[in-house]
Amino acid sequence: MNRITQTFQRLATQNRKALIGYITAGDPDYATSLGILRAAATSGLDILELGVPFSDPTADGPAIQAASQRALRTGMTLSRTLQLAADLRRHTDIPLMLFSYYNPIYKYGLERLATDAQTAGIDGLLIVDLPPEESAPLRAALKDTGIQIILLAAPTTRPDRLQMIAAKTEGFLYLITKAGTTGEGGLDYEAIRRHAAEVKAVCPLPVCLGFGIRDGSDARKLGPMADGIIVGSALVNITGSDPTATDLPARFAAKIRDLRTGLDTAP
Repeated sequence: MNRITQTFQRLATQNRKALIGYITAGDPDYATSLGILRAAATSGLDILELGVPFSDPTADGPAIQAASQRALRTGMTLSRTLQLAADLRRHTDIPLMLFSYYNPIYKYGLERLATDAQTAGIDGLLIVDLPPEESAPLRAALKDTGIQIILLAAPTTRPDRLQMIAAKTEGFLYLITKAGTTGEGGLDYEAIRRHAAEVKAVCPLPVCLGFGIRDGSDARKLGPMADGIIVGSALVNITGSDPTATDLPARFAAKIRDLRTGLDTAP
């Protein structure tokens, strides 16, 4: 069974919510990134999203855009991201997702990507700009690999389209909490509560909330609304605030423990 599915099943039996963290691969460099990822995997994350650096990340705000640029300057590519995942997999069984735009995936080659991702221990793909209607070639390439395709829904997604996305997603549904790009803050908790309830009513799989989540306080408020939360910019900003810091893994671990505590103490 896929590790993502196993994780949600385990958390359900424990009456706990999933903490999913996005970290840009290769930021600020390969070796430091591996240390950060190893620390993150042992500090309370349930699932790790490994961001593939891309030059035109249209869905991402300034923090992740800057992280991608830092990683790209050190020579980070999709191929090296998969190698990083493979290196990390030697140290942990945490579910690993690739978060990417479609251009690097298409250029790499779908069949090659499926083979190499499976070899690297990848459990899921989230291709932010690939509509479900155009995902058939990728799904065909991933057949028999066990790798899941996770889809996103937005606050502006029409009800009929939401039902289609809920039926086609695998592993879980990524529910965006606010319009616009990734980034911290700007959350309307009551609106999120209403929308999450509507989505959970039509989605047979877990629903997780992402975009704008900053800290343990946000985690505590949002935890009861869904099956998990996804944190990206608040983690990536740790590196962005001081890319040369020698204690980046420890800083990531502390931030994740704060988020984990907030999530576990939600009413």
